[in-house]
Amino acid sequence: MTVVEVRGLTKKYGKKPAISNLSFDVNEGEIFGFIGPDGAGKTTLFRILTTLLLPNEGNAKVLGKDVVKDYKYLRQRLGYMPGRFSLYMDLTVEENLKFFASIFNTTIEENYDLIKDIYSQIEPFRERRAGDLSGGMKQKLALSCALIHKPQLLVLDEPTTGVDAVSRKEFWEMLKRLKEQGITIIVSTPYMDEAILCDRIALIQNGSILKIDTPNGIVSGFRKNLFSIKANNKYDTIKFLESYEFADSVYPFGDSIHYLDIRENLNSNDLLFDLQSKGIADCKVAVIEAGIEDVFMSLMKENRDEQ
Repeated sequence: MTVVEVRGLTKKYGKKPAISNLSFDVNEGEIFGFIGPDGAGKTTLFRILTTLLLPNEGNAKVLGKDVVKDYKYLRQRLGYMPGRFSLYMDLTVEENLKFFASIFNTTIEENYDLIKDIYSQIEPFRERRAGDLSGGMKQKLALSCALIHKPQLLVLDEPTTGVDAVSRKEFWEMLKRLKEQGITIIVSTPYMDEAILCDRIALIQNGSILKIDTPNGIVSGFRKNLFSIKANNKYDTIKFLESYEFADSVYPFGDSIHYLDIRENLNSNDLLFDLQSKGIADCKVAVIEAGIEDVFMSLMKENRDEQ
């Protein structure tokens, strides 16, 4: 069953489109991820899917219903966790959860089994005000509030941004358990290590989808030779590579440089010789396998070159 159907969706702020002609489907029971930088259009898209924003063009159906015409029906069946913590800071943990349950004419007790894995971790602090919680605890409370009415679709906008690594890991373990309970999840994240945990991902940039596939499919479809270069003078090496006649793309990656060359049969020894002959003496070159971020960077460059 298709839970989300989007066709030609466009939203403009003034004359500038935040999202442009988006089309995709999300299947029942999958974790579908949107990967992209700030300003890519993820939040605008999510607000349209959760009936909080009207599109200028195109249409979107969620659970078989139109997001514009059937917003009252959908709001009872969707769970939305915005990127910014939006619960009531002056209310306690328990008061926030009771409030959101009451909006949907339910109770904590009625749906406790759905949220117990999450809520049990913050329940000892149920009398603490939400504003006094740590980042990870706020995240768990927000997810509990989004789930308390047992939604069929859960939409999460960068839920782990600014959260410590342990809490991020715990959060994704929770998402897996929710998926096992039949809840479809749409999530955005800037973290590539989280992208591989999704069933499928959409790479999005400047309001356009660059590619949709499984994480393995995204990476396996990358046919270019990717080199990792480590140099003592990283800055000068990047500057040289950016002006190099055979360069396809150059970008820093941790303590190394990831480099794509337009020559098809180039090997690491040939590239090392080229660099050394140009005065880049203290460096190491190796051919490496591309990750999702490498594919994303390559697609972004191709997209810019086409414009």
